[in-house]
Amino acid sequence: MKLSARRILANVIGTALFLGAMGPAGAGDGPKPSAGVERGRYLVTIGGCNDCHTAGYLEQGGTTPESQWLTGSPIGYQGPWGTTYASNLRLVAGRMTESEWVAHARKERLPPMPWFNVKVMSDTDLKAVYAFIRSLGQAGAPAPAYVAPGGKVATPYYVFVPQSDQKQAAR
Repeated sequence: MKLSARRILANVIGTALFLGAMGPAGAGDGPKPSAGVERGRYLVTIGGCNDCHTAGYLEQGGTTPESQWLTGSPIGYQGPWGTTYASNLRLVAGRMTESEWVAHARKERLPPMPWFNVKVMSDTDLKAVYAFIRSLGQAGAPAPAYVAPGGKVATPYYVFVPQSDQKQAAR
């Protein structure tokens, strides 16, 4: 079979582009993440999403491996609203389209979720967060269900009730 110079050049260029996308030879990293995925990783990090949505992240000083990020937490947040849990965003985003995610992200939520900050993120940023979460793949189990005020809570939880030290306040 005789190949034309044009076809050989096209094959060489195609191979070079493929190998370039895989990173340096022997790196074993696979394809480089897209700019949207990288932007999403950045937003998740600086936005503090892992603080609640990744079990142990705060306690480990942010050193939790990325493979465990955004899988939710079994520790609740209790206050006058009841007890809420940080959802497993990998499962949540995994069952949604990009447009469903954008709409979902803008909905009002119970504390301590800073929904009012997420609500004003640009569509581009929310889509980048979605791309990053989806790039992680589905993992983990769903977070425990919301417990209404006064309900029985079967997990550890943080109490979010303002306190006042009367001795300190008297000074």
